[in-house]
Amino acid sequence: MHGGELSLIEALARRLPPAGPRVVRGIGDDAAVVLAGPVSVTSVDAAVENVHFRLAEGCASRADAGYKALASALSDLAAMGVAAGEAYIVLGASPGLSEAQALEVIDGVCELAGQFDVSVAGGDVVSSPVLSLCVTVVGWADSAASPVLRSGAAAGDLVGVTGALGGAGAGLALMDGRVRLEEELAAHVLARARRPKPRMDEGIALRRAGARAMIDISDGLASDAAHLARASGLTLEIDLSLLPLDRGVVQAAAQLGVEPWRLAAGCGEDYELCFCVAPAERTKIERSLAAAGGAGVRWIGEALGAGETEPEVRFRSEAGLVQMQGFEHRW
Repeated sequence: MHGGELSLIEALARRLPPAGPRVVRGIGDDAAVVLAGPVSVTSVDAAVENVHFRLAEGCASRADAGYKALASALSDLAAMGVAAGEAYIVLGASPGLSEAQALEVIDGVCELAGQFDVSVAGGDVVSSPVLSLCVTVVGWADSAASPVLRSGAAAGDLVGVTGALGGAGAGLALMDGRVRLEEELAAHVLARARRPKPRMDEGIALRRAGARAMIDISDGLASDAAHLARASGLTLEIDLSLLPLDRGVVQAAAQLGVEPWRLAAGCGEDYELCFCVAPAERTKIERSLAAAGGAGVRWIGEALGAGETEPEVRFRSEAGLVQMQGFEHRW
């Protein structure tokens, strides 16, 4: 890295906006001092170059990398229906990374943090073989019963998702050169892949409106809905024809030679929310999400009792049951 740790930390401290009123002491001491709420809700996420993002031309900028790293962590809090308070960033500086380039990364972090009043209250700088970020976010809840868990679904619940699916998958295929899209669609799917929007307001609205179980779609609906099913001890049956397809997904899928729902259910990084709710709360959920910013909801299936089978997610198409698999890190 050009320059040293101390110089970069000083530059980062100057770059960050003032911390919020909860932060008593942020960057500049051995540890942050924060006024706590009754219950803390904490998530840790990592973003590693060439695993979670690529800096090649046409892929992602350093600011995109910082933005997406924080977005991924905040999405976990959104899935529990709590607001974020503070973020802590460990920046792994790759060989040759200049101070100016490191600040580009933090500018991306700060851009998203400002949208949700998140204070970057501390962290660390280390040398790393590739650019990496480890992000810890802390949200605050009024009680231990407030966060929405994956395990609260009941038989008969409706399964819903926010927003639209498959856009990030189409964007990744575009970055890889496997598809070509007209300019407006290309810009849209690239934005979904580079700078996903964590559904913070929607998560809070869903909690308040009665969502009983929830998860964010980071590894693809196929993987994440299965996590929810297993945690709740139920089988979720999802109708693939009901999935809300993002713009550009149909065109990308045609060029890839696959059904559009394979991008929508099998590709990750959409960072929408999948949730279960009692049928009686359907209208309340729809109204709450409409008031939360327009992401909307699509009802895609229902929760069934596990019966004699292990809890699972079943995807049904017009031709019958379909085997689907999302993303999983392997080494």
